[in-house]
Amino acid sequence: MGKVVVAAIGAAAVVTAVALILHRRRRMGDMPNWVRAMDIVTEFEEKCGTPIGKLRQVADAMVVEMFAGLASENGSRVKMLISYVDNVCNQIFNRNRNEDGLFYALDLGGTNFRVLRVQLDAGGGSIKNLEFTEVAIPPELMVGTSDALFGYIAAELANFVAQEGKGFYLSYGRERELGFTFSFPVMQTSINSGTLIKWTKGFSINDAFGQDVVAALTRALKKQGLSMHVTALANDTVGTLAGGRFLNRDVVAAVILGTGTNAAYVERADAIPKWHGPPPRSGEMVINMEWGNFHSEHLPLTDYDHALDFESLNRGEQIFEKMISGMYLGEIVRRVLCRMAEEAAFFFETVPPKLQIPFILRTPDMSAMHHDTSPDLRVVGTKLKDILEISNVSLKKSKVIVKLCDIVATRGARLAAAGIFGILKKVGRHASENGKNQKTVIAMDGGLYEHYTRFGSCLENTLKDLVGDEVWQYISIQHANDGSGIGAALLAASHSRYLEASET
Repeated sequence: MGKVVVAAIGAAAVVTAVALILHRRRRMGDMPNWVRAMDIVTEFEEKCGTPIGKLRQVADAMVVEMFAGLASENGSRVKMLISYVDNVCNQIFNRNRNEDGLFYALDLGGTNFRVLRVQLDAGGGSIKNLEFTEVAIPPELMVGTSDALFGYIAAELANFVAQEGKGFYLSYGRERELGFTFSFPVMQTSINSGTLIKWTKGFSINDAFGQDVVAALTRALKKQGLSMHVTALANDTVGTLAGGRFLNRDVVAAVILGTGTNAAYVERADAIPKWHGPPPRSGEMVINMEWGNFHSEHLPLTDYDHALDFESLNRGEQIFEKMISGMYLGEIVRRVLCRMAEEAAFFFETVPPKLQIPFILRTPDMSAMHHDTSPDLRVVGTKLKDILEISNVSLKKSKVIVKLCDIVATRGARLAAAGIFGILKKVGRHASENGKNQKTVIAMDGGLYEHYTRFGSCLENTLKDLVGDEVWQYISIQHANDGSGIGAALLAASHSRYLEASET
């Protein structure tokens, strides 16, 4: 009996010893993996570096492209499109005009679109009443046909108009008028016409290229039996600029940071060599930059950015957008994690299948992990489990994931600040002139800026560093919530056919 006990004890000791040896070997094996994972993170962080000197180079390159884009239609990757909004001060925002009545707006900006109705107060220069609805676009319509997309939008718009109720009234004898915010590159030929140059933000509808988007919408509205005239066509940044300046005349530029990104600003008409029309009475013209297509050797691109671009629908285009906008930030983090899983077994022995799915990690999820302040990083763990089906990630590894989010968000925010600094340089608002400064307001809209707090804070702090304390006290960034939609309605009002008739 004693021999049996001794044998059992000896066997248990052997098992324990073997377990210890395997554990040590596993730990020894984990060490090279951990070192490799940290090497990947360190290399990525270095290549994403955005010191102030580099940001100034990016801003200067942006200014060069702006001049080139203003000089000729094909002079720059930054298109610098003429918006035909040349009365941003004199007409839209003159509080003594009678721009009263009911106006609609359609804001097509990405995977959703918004429809608004706005009742303007006669002569009061204010919005008396406002309603809106938001509609998701089925993914198949984003890659289908032009008729299918605009038909769907027109049907939803007709449903919204049918719900018009108290607080909204159309003046006798007038047709409803619509301001159309179309957040894709368009070559405008007038205030209410323009042909599509290219799609962005995941859209790819081949039969729409070169087509007048206002004409396409108008045809769809007629098929719905909806009597509505498209009075104004504007990019979302132009609409945001209009909406922002309606409230504050010191607004000189507007920036969208959402699914995609773009900027617009007020330029002197005599600084636009490619403008061959009659001089605008205001002496100004709003320029839709289409800055998402900006590219420069000074941009801190990594292998992950190059791979993302290569696999995208618009390869070689929208490089700036792919570095700073909400559609892509989470995807960049996913790609780094995937490499860490492949080369350093960061998530145990095999690469999690879900992690290999492009765009499965969205920027809102990245933001939630980045903002996780719980001691055990509970939010990070929950997101990994719910989205990627990865469980039991250690606190040590969760901290690395938060760090990756910070690297990607910081690079994006600082590059966006450099772009804004470039605009300020172009319009002479980046430095003091003879000790004098003008108040400068940037109207900002988009879910990325609105909801990703650390991104927005980093952007503002970086812009402050670029302009310096003296100039910064005269600069403010104001959130223009739904600015593009409201701005489109205001543009419809300011270019109303009935307003023009009353002036003749």
